[in-house]
Amino acid sequence: MAARRGRRRAGSGVPLTFEVIAETLRERIRSGGLRPGDALPTQAALMREFGAASLTVQKAMALLKQDGWAVSRPGKGAFVVHRDYPDGADGPDGPEATAPAGGTTARVEALERALAEAAQQIADLRGRVEALESDVSDRGH
Repeated sequence: MAARRGRRRAGSGVPLTFEVIAETLRERIRSGGLRPGDALPTQAALMREFGAASLTVQKAMALLKQDGWAVSRPGKGAFVVHRDYPDGADGPDGPEATAPAGGTTARVEALERALAEAAQQIADLRGRVEALESDVSDRGH
């Protein structure tokens, strides 16, 4: 029986396009081309670069996020969480290792940073609302 389009048989060893995209981005992170906090290329840019469909790029990004390499910030895009080994050195499992060491820690730290940013934005908005309410009540008296 022939494999369905876009799928591979178990053990075929041929990476699918979304896996190629994810690994290319991981390599850019490992080599320092993309650093923690850097924005990852947009979906449109990756679609152009790899000649891939939107869903394929989305699957690659989901894989990076799942493995702890990236985090999404609503309205801002996807960002590099961390790099597993500085200076492009191979880790203990060699260059084929794809899951970063400490991925859970990096995700927690990224979430804590995002939460702190959100809390600051809420505090700023509260201050602006209070200032506006104060202006309205001052005019009303």
